[in-house]
Amino acid sequence: MRTGQTHLFIPGPTNIPESVRQAMNVPMQDMRAPDFGALTLGLFDGLRRVMRSASAEVFLFPGSGTGAWEAAITNTLNPGDKVLMSRHGQFSTLWVEMAERLGLDVEVIDVPWGQGVPVAEFERRLGEDREDAIKAVFVTHNETATGVTSDVAGVRRALDETFHDALLFVDGVSSIASIDFRMDEWGVDLAVTGSQKGLMCPAGLGILAVSEKAMDASTRSTMRRAYFEFSDMRKMNADGYFPYTPPTQILHGLAKSLARIEAEGLDAVIARHHRLAEGVRRGVSAWGLDLVAAEPALYSDTVSAIRVPEAVDAREVIRIAYEEYNTSFGTGLAQLAGKVFRIGHLGDLNEGMCLSALGIAEMALARSGVRLQLGSGVAAAQAFYAFGTEARERIALAAE
Repeated sequence: MRTGQTHLFIPGPTNIPESVRQAMNVPMQDMRAPDFGALTLGLFDGLRRVMRSASAEVFLFPGSGTGAWEAAITNTLNPGDKVLMSRHGQFSTLWVEMAERLGLDVEVIDVPWGQGVPVAEFERRLGEDREDAIKAVFVTHNETATGVTSDVAGVRRALDETFHDALLFVDGVSSIASIDFRMDEWGVDLAVTGSQKGLMCPAGLGILAVSEKAMDASTRSTMRRAYFEFSDMRKMNADGYFPYTPPTQILHGLAKSLARIEAEGLDAVIARHHRLAEGVRRGVSAWGLDLVAAEPALYSDTVSAIRVPEAVDAREVIRIAYEEYNTSFGTGLAQLAGKVFRIGHLGDLNEGMCLSALGIAEMALARSGVRLQLGSGVAAAQAFYAFGTEARERIALAAE
């Protein structure tokens, strides 16, 4: 029998704050009632602020980020359109597969897992595309499988410097509301996220922000679609309604979650994620283990993918943590299965939670055969959380 709290340290779904959970504890209500817009209209404005956009059209599709991916493609592109994408992790790979299934001509750049979007190669290929055959460029902002954050602003510069008119699609599922994201400044045309990550709600909403340029493209798109039709959503959303039944309880939770983000301040939310993630990374370094992300510039502030020694099966680390310590860590996906476990550090999170994640991971690693000094990762993170970048110097002085 398990006692105490079950710990969730996966990169989504994330922990739901108690205030959000309570906000969702409401009776069912009439989604056609005259006052339903009082709940929903503020959500569109709040999400625009999270996206840092003044004018994006925001759509909330019952579903997940994957559904919002499909909506973005089917509303703005045409069968046979050429698009530029890269594969550098499981989720960027799945996006490529979807684009191919939907009939796009996908020009794929394969990148080693642990690297980010190949900005320089994107720029080279865009520069060679004199006829603007490439209709869209796809960027996975934060590759959840590898713990790598890519340079969206760099891709926008590549488009601008080659005078290319392609639409810029961004998968921000595990970055938006946690890692700096600037839709208008970076010229993003379609930004996808979900309710269950940085927005701290249950899974159930695919969220899509759409630029004016992309909305214009939707009037000429000939892809088949029905459920994901922009024009149906836009018409009903104008008064706060939906063409089909919305998950009303999640909308109540989202309202509370957006209020929490605004109360903390978006810049503070992003800074908190960076600080907490850095403590986790210092803990991993103290164990003598490596991250999948190839260099510090690529480190994700929402998830760390941690390599285990070759003789150790990461799935055993995850099993021990789950069965013996009531804790969930993320598994390694696809080519990283058995080689990696992931600590998700996003959403409703603080220092104590990160220290718990490191402490439990240390026990599971040691039980799995990894040679490390118990307490080393926790101590490294504690020092950083207590003293910041001066941690090493302050600890050394205290020891003298």
